[in-house]
Amino acid sequence: MAKDMTLLWVTGSPPCWRVMIALEEKNLQGYNQKLLSFDKMEHKSQQVLDINPRGQIPTFKHGDNVINESYAACFYLESQFKSQGTKLIPDGPAEQALMYQRMFEGLTLYEKLSAVVFYEWSVPEGERHESALKRNKEALVTELKLWEGYLQKLGSGSYLAGPSFTLADVVVFPTVGMVFRFGLSPERYPKLGEYHNLLKERPSVKASWPPHWLENPKGQDTLKDI
Repeated sequence: MAKDMTLLWVTGSPPCWRVMIALEEKNLQGYNQKLLSFDKMEHKSQQVLDINPRGQIPTFKHGDNVINESYAACFYLESQFKSQGTKLIPDGPAEQALMYQRMFEGLTLYEKLSAVVFYEWSVPEGERHESALKRNKEALVTELKLWEGYLQKLGSGSYLAGPSFTLADVVVFPTVGMVFRFGLSPERYPKLGEYHNLLKERPSVKASWPPHWLENPKGQDTLKDI
């Protein structure tokens, strides 16, 4: 079945990583894949545009079905392969409700993170202001404290929606991984650090770990003072 699937991706992109973790959890190894380069603008290539007219990554296709939004692709994989691999949507209403809540809050976390780490990349030089970056950093601190509190409430060794690994972890962990890649202090955010350490040892996460992070484990220090 995985041979009918194609994923076009870039290394270190949380949206791409979400889909790759989901594929691993559903035991769908062996899919067709192509690693692209943002620097070479390969996400705007005709190969991508033929499947994804937005020219964005990930680009995912299963047979004739195209699902390019990363959350949608993860939902699709769980729906189509329910009985295969890890069950990613819990049956219990309380855990399911928390899973959905954290999944979509994860989009806000990614947005707040991007507004800081990609500020210089996304804002033209003449439009950049220290006051704007300062506001973005303050918003990220507020957001990170929320997630620290969520994990504190659940207790040590918990996943985002409770005792089971769910779609919430599939889609949010890549952002958490990126936060620490950019230098967030685990001493300042111990529960997020504990969660990061728990999931980075999970087989699906290890199998899909961004290759350029493996080549250069050090990362950056953009968030060291956050």
